[in-house]
Amino acid sequence: MLTRFSVAPLHTMTRSLAAVAMGRTAPDLVITGARLLSTYTERIHADREAWITGGRIAVVKPAGAYKKSKLVGAKLYDARGGILAPGLVDPHVHIESSMMTVCAFAEAALLNGTTTVFCDSHEIGNVCDVAGIEWMLEDARRAPLSVFLTVPSTVPATNATLETAGGDLTPAKIGRIFDRWPEAAALGEKMDYVSVSLGDERSHGVLAEALKRGKPVCGHIYGRDFVAAGAASGITDTHESIDREIANDFLENGVWIFLRGGNPATPWHSLPQAIKAVTELGASPKRVCVCTDDRDADDLFLFGMDWVVRQAVAAGLPTTTAWSMGSLHPATRYAMDGDFGGLAPARRADVVLLNDALEVQNTWYGGELVVERRKITPLLDQALSKPYRYPRAAYSTVKLPKKTTLVPSLPTTPVTANVIRVVPPGIVTAHDRAALSPADGATWAAQLAKHDVCFLTVVERHGKTGGVGYGLLRDFGLTNGAVASSVGHDAHNIVLAGTNERDMQLALATVKQMRGGVSVVRGGKVLASVALPIAGLLSDQRAPVVAKETTALKRAWTKLGCKVPYMGFNLLPLSVIPELRLTDKGLIDVLEMRVVPLFE
Repeated sequence: MLTRFSVAPLHTMTRSLAAVAMGRTAPDLVITGARLLSTYTERIHADREAWITGGRIAVVKPAGAYKKSKLVGAKLYDARGGILAPGLVDPHVHIESSMMTVCAFAEAALLNGTTTVFCDSHEIGNVCDVAGIEWMLEDARRAPLSVFLTVPSTVPATNATLETAGGDLTPAKIGRIFDRWPEAAALGEKMDYVSVSLGDERSHGVLAEALKRGKPVCGHIYGRDFVAAGAASGITDTHESIDREIANDFLENGVWIFLRGGNPATPWHSLPQAIKAVTELGASPKRVCVCTDDRDADDLFLFGMDWVVRQAVAAGLPTTTAWSMGSLHPATRYAMDGDFGGLAPARRADVVLLNDALEVQNTWYGGELVVERRKITPLLDQALSKPYRYPRAAYSTVKLPKKTTLVPSLPTTPVTANVIRVVPPGIVTAHDRAALSPADGATWAAQLAKHDVCFLTVVERHGKTGGVGYGLLRDFGLTNGAVASSVGHDAHNIVLAGTNERDMQLALATVKQMRGGVSVVRGGKVLASVALPIAGLLSDQRAPVVAKETTALKRAWTKLGCKVPYMGFNLLPLSVIPELRLTDKGLIDVLEMRVVPLFE
């Protein structure tokens, strides 16, 4: 963290905080004239003021108390009747999905009132192993944001026979991250939940590294049949509660649930259904949080944690309960509620000022005003202008063969093709079969169009095998052109979809030239692109720049007819989510964890 925003450990501040609380010493800052949202009692108190010293809250008093005292020297800020609330705590986020560095991510987070995040950096871990994770941790230490790591637990997501990744986080490596980095607060989402349930030795070896150190274990479970086995293996939270029934199962099995809210046009908005475990089935919200999980650059500005809280209110929860689910509850889940999640003595002065619609107007981070009237302050702007610089190795992760064929050899006899069908909103896929007949190229194109099928290709980009996997994709909506991305989860090989070799080659060449990124091509022209040169995942630009580029990319994406947002498209190689996926090794039947042929 930048020195300007550092807050001293509580044990070094107790005497000074007590002196301020007793009125013997003046605070540094008094925020007065506010309604105070208490996450401890879930009430809103009128006419309060918070006394802040050394970046922590010393006491909360009736408004006007400081002016009536004989103390001098404090800076006064008039909240003018707004709502003071604790800064938001995101319990599960992948910063890499924003396509920004941590320093850049902080700008959008603070604008949305988020002052603390627990991030799982398994994306850069899949590309660069431990080194990539440690680069991001160094980045986080420079960022004006409290960032904790949930150590990536499933790198690679599947075994080497099913995909090629750049990283390989063994149990021993994970243990060393815990021991070396104080920010390592928990074990990140255990994505290979089938392997965990079946007792896979390596999977349970990873769990053991966290459990023997007393660290919480985060989960990733689809399917009610797997809930009990996951809980029995030590998993105590999940963000994959996609409906009220499985959310209820998790809660009954002692598992915290993080209700994921996101752009409703993407696969990341399961909150409205999962929250019904509380609103319809009567479950207590005491072990329920809200989270973002994944946000691209412009969605991060539009659909932040504050927006997710408002979605919980819209779903029927009281305002105070919803805000607590975004602040105190996540802090409690990670046993950090002594520092975060509430406005009370000794807590960090991470404070937001809200209007009646729960929209963030101001943000104080460690008692420093970093957002005022919905704009970043000069203090924050100065801090963001001096970000962490990633090493040269981070810019050299896209290693492609000199020549690659991107369209499969088409059969000359009648075949049945195994086809991936996208299922809205785009997280799970279906395994379809299509009867195809031999013909010349033009007729093949007509047949594919008739079945609403385009080519899907994954190219290994870590310089290990040069492997290429071929597939067919149904109901994606692409009828002319190509798209490519170096963010193909979770091995982060390059995933392409297209209708012809020429456009697919240009899309791939564009990604290679940018040293990683996303491109949209049609008719031999690049319509839009976003360069992600850091590990093929992150831009090195400021947040507003990346957001603007992302908005243009989305427009071009839609113009091509693509029905699944590109963040959903990036999941097509994710071979731990049913039913059929494509990696550089070929088509993966996820239910059986085996490679299946494209044509049979």
